[in-house]
Amino acid sequence: MKKIILSAVFGILFFSNAAAQETTKTDDFKKWQARFRWVSVMPNESATIGTIGGDVEISKSFIPELDFTYYFTKNIAAELILGTTNHDVKAVGTALGDVNLGDVWLLPPTLTLQYHFNLSDFKPYVGAGVNYTIFYNADPGAVVDVDYKNGFGYALQLGFDYDLNDTWFLNVDAKYIGLSTNVTVDAGIATVPAEVDINPLLIGFGVGVRF
Repeated sequence: MKKIILSAVFGILFFSNAAAQETTKTDDFKKWQARFRWVSVMPNESATIGTIGGDVEISKSFIPELDFTYYFTKNIAAELILGTTNHDVKAVGTALGDVNLGDVWLLPPTLTLQYHFNLSDFKPYVGAGVNYTIFYNADPGAVVDVDYKNGFGYALQLGFDYDLNDTWFLNVDAKYIGLSTNVTVDAGIATVPAEVDINPLLIGFGVGVRF
């Protein structure tokens, strides 16, 4: 995971340096844009659970998302993605059977560096970056307590904008976030550690504005 995060950081630094040297950099375009999306969050979950074994199930979610993008040049931009999501969590196939672990909220601010291809009104882009996920307001369900460790991950992005005019556009966006967390479950009679991979795929549709 550390190697992947470092690769993402070095990638951002590389593209930032490229942006500074981009010969197409001019001041005759709008440097800011904002998007509002509805996003489906689909975890690709798995877990290693100590003591009792088993695996994990994490529910899907459908959320609003807001992002802001700054263009260094007409092709190179950085995007900050903001949103929060709630998921039901269950340990399954353990020595104790299925265990309801309640639900938890995730706040995963994500920063990506993007390259945009300007093909007339159709503008596809690719991006990569870093994510930091904060877990909060965890409801432990059938156990005493569930503690999730905040942590960094990497993000990969693919999408496109379709211009309606010079200001407004439509957007389709897909992101994969490499996200893992260490979890401690207090079951009352024992404490159970787990390593959980969440690795969500996010598919979003929305509208954007340039300014």
